[in-house]
Amino acid sequence: MTRARMPRPHEVAIARRDPRLLEAIEERRTDEAWRTRGACRSVDPETFFPAPNEPSESAIALCGTCTVQGPCLAWALQVGDCHGVWGGTTPRERRAMLVAWRERVRPDGTAVEDDADEEDRRLLTLIPLSR
Repeated sequence: MTRARMPRPHEVAIARRDPRLLEAIEERRTDEAWRTRGACRSVDPETFFPAPNEPSESAIALCGTCTVQGPCLAWALQVGDCHGVWGGTTPRERRAMLVAWRERVRPDGTAVEDDADEEDRRLLTLIPLSR
């Protein structure tokens, strides 16, 4: 069994701009019945929960054809699920997205009204180390 690690700052910065995350934030409350229309309904659930050494490309490819990818990812981020493939993302991608999600969405699902771009600039500014 592998132990999940905290995402690195550059991974979080990439996640903040990921179109899948932006879509999930926008669609987080628009489709409460998304599970009934998911492309995964007719597929073995084991496909979406591969062992750590098994590839997850088949699940991600199936998610790429799904029309409810945004609400699916929003649900996984809202509940903090970091196992399996949800909304076309791997657990590693979602750990970074979860940090960005919590900056933009409150636990009750409402949006946080702040300027995330300023925080992005602060995190991406390189400061030389003095010796």
